[in-house]
Amino acid sequence: MTAHILVVDDISANVRLLEARLVAEYYEVSTAENGPRALEICASKPIDLVLLDVMMPEMDGFEVARRLRENSATARIPIVMVTALDGRQDRVTGLEAGADDFLTKPVNDLQLMARVRSLLRLKSLDDELHLRADTARNVAEGTYFSPIRRNDAIRDAAILLVEARTSAQARLRDALRPIGRTNVVADPEAAVDVLAADEHDLVIVGSLPPDADPLRLCAQLRSRMRTRFTPLLVVADADAEPMVRRALEIGVNDYITRPVDPSELVARATTQIRRKRHNQQLRESVQTTMQMAVTDGLTGLSNRNYLDRHLGTLLDRAAAREQPLSICALDIDGFKQINDTYGHDAGDDVLRGIARRIRQMVRGADLACRYGGEEFMVVMPDTVVEDAARIADRLRAAIEASPFSIGEAGRGIAVTASFGIAGLKGASDTQAALMKRSDEALYAAKRKGRNTVVSTAA
Repeated sequence: MTAHILVVDDISANVRLLEARLVAEYYEVSTAENGPRALEICASKPIDLVLLDVMMPEMDGFEVARRLRENSATARIPIVMVTALDGRQDRVTGLEAGADDFLTKPVNDLQLMARVRSLLRLKSLDDELHLRADTARNVAEGTYFSPIRRNDAIRDAAILLVEARTSAQARLRDALRPIGRTNVVADPEAAVDVLAADEHDLVIVGSLPPDADPLRLCAQLRSRMRTRFTPLLVVADADAEPMVRRALEIGVNDYITRPVDPSELVARATTQIRRKRHNQQLRESVQTTMQMAVTDGLTGLSNRNYLDRHLGTLLDRAAAREQPLSICALDIDGFKQINDTYGHDAGDDVLRGIARRIRQMVRGADLACRYGGEEFMVVMPDTVVEDAARIADRLRAAIEASPFSIGEAGRGIAVTASFGIAGLKGASDTQAALMKRSDEALYAAKRKGRNTVVSTAA
């Protein structure tokens, strides 16, 4: 089952047109003819994104957006206003009400789908983060988390502006002054150096020197651990649609077109900073509670307690949305012999080394755990068995590729591991059955001679 999008418009022809475009891309679509009905639908079923008209009877789109943001159950749904209004003040009003973006009628298909995919990707990551936070709070009750509210003022933001033109530097820095401090650099290399040294709430990428590509800088920042979650906002020419579409595809959070309206820039920047700080608080909450109750003290990975609780949540979500899910069981080959030959301290060094290589190889949405002893588990949401097996084989090769350092002298010893892969078979599948199939595949890998990957049929 794919993402569920709600189209809200009082003109049926507009609804049918948007619905047809979205269904052609295999999205599930619900429709509403007015604001009250839209609020009712969002409160009654999971909605992943709202395409919202502004000019409607009974309740306009601005008020619908405000009410969605005020309700904790719907506050995180991305909102794109699709409207004939094209005034900058209308955009600012919509952004302040809670919209993530504006699309002007008639809607350009490529622009629509690029924005939809970008916002759905961000929501998917946000949902995963909230799921982990909820699981953590259930396991370690009592952790207090105070989310940043949408109307909380932003006045202390740290913003990095990458802009080569001196005149634009001054204008943009002056516009951003009400919400914080803006550091200005003129080229990508300086930007990377500044971000490596200090954390920022937002990076704005404008005009760069002729030999520099702004999207290359954005892709570079997205690939680095330090800036992976830092919001990126691109300043683009009004006719640079291909560039904007590509920017959204590589992970840029938002864009604004020239000439830049100061109020719109502040509204867009404020939205991104609030979201970044909210998600940062969630991550810190998860980290704190994991350290309290569900982290393996030796390896730093999640422990079996957390896996047992969170895997059930992931299975229920995958089954409800008809999405794949795979798990990978990993067991160190000949671990008893390592302990017997080099001592238990050396065995602990190997376990920590395995955990480091797992963290380097798995993706952000995957859940890596130490299951017990020398066995590890990796849960891979939205992943079919064949893809999970390929990921596992890359991890197997990474473990075999170089020796593991043990003891104070740092002696290197060769280590290999065996892997068993199993996938969710449907809504009737159970956590116990899935785990059993992964164990059977792992035992089959051991029987085949170890240092290999075996997967069961999905």
